[in-house]
Amino acid sequence: MTRIGKQWKALTAFALASALGLAAADTAGAQETWRIQSLWQAGSVNQTVFQRFADNVAKASDGRLQIEALPVKAVVAHNETLEAAGSGVIEGQHAAAVYFAGRDPAFGLLGDLNAGYEDPYQMTMWFYHRGGLELARELYRKHNLFFVGPVLWGVESIPMSKQVESVEAFKGVKLRMPEGPSSDIFRRIGAAPTNIPGSEVYTSLERGVIDGTDWGTLSMNQDLGYHKIAAFPIYPGIHSMPVGEVAINLDTWEALPDDLKAIVETAVRDFNLDMIQTMAAGDLKARQQAREDGATLVDWSSEERQKLRQVAAEVWAEYGSRNELAGKIYESHRAFLEELGLLD
Repeated sequence: MTRIGKQWKALTAFALASALGLAAADTAGAQETWRIQSLWQAGSVNQTVFQRFADNVAKASDGRLQIEALPVKAVVAHNETLEAAGSGVIEGQHAAAVYFAGRDPAFGLLGDLNAGYEDPYQMTMWFYHRGGLELARELYRKHNLFFVGPVLWGVESIPMSKQVESVEAFKGVKLRMPEGPSSDIFRRIGAAPTNIPGSEVYTSLERGVIDGTDWGTLSMNQDLGYHKIAAFPIYPGIHSMPVGEVAINLDTWEALPDDLKAIVETAVRDFNLDMIQTMAAGDLKARQQAREDGATLVDWSSEERQKLRQVAAEVWAEYGSRNELAGKIYESHRAFLEELGLLD
């Protein structure tokens, strides 16, 4: 081999080794672990779905991004993850936006448009095709978080100890509900909402202190035995369809390579679908079991649903008037509900 050929071979080998070294360094630099705290109890069906999301991210990224799927209260209280993730104590949260409605009414309208959409697929469409995602990202950015995407679990049922089939029939009914839009709506139709701790719900239903409760989906309520003491659950639900999410510390997100960002965003869309379908499948089994246990499932007519939605729309408008971003979220929801034919 000539001297020039030997020099070229040496330079080529050096360049290749340098390139491989840089690639290895880049890959090593991209390997990291995120701790994301959820709103779910360890061992619950919902937490299992969250863990599947974490596993999917690890597989799709070939191990470059690992997610510790932490259960509720693993690091901070369920309503403290916004600050914890925003400050970097944890890298992210899988929480419910309504937990933070006291900090900003925009979280309330984003997190649970009470009595609004009929199913979680409509709400998902609002996020990805009618501007909801951009509004959510604007809101979460104010708290140093990047809103990756929504994660819904379906329309919640109300276990009732009496058969309530209309708006009118809620007059005087005692309901356990959190303060905020849901309580405001039911108070407006004559119900008597009260906020009692979750640990007291079962005994309060059993003793007649309350007639019904805001809690979870039909299967969540069935797992807690509510239908044995409140045998007239409203199903499909009429009032609440909470929005969970995956939100990541903004600095952590912006430092992530673009290919990993794409993997996480895609995985969150799959996570949303997995959660919706897992809970819906559970509700089908719970529906059968509830009937076998002697419960009567109360399915409201479309006319009564519409009456409740019209009352709810007044409350949404009030919350939307509280600041500019809340107003944007309200107007966006209302426009899409009109497009769907759910509001005039």
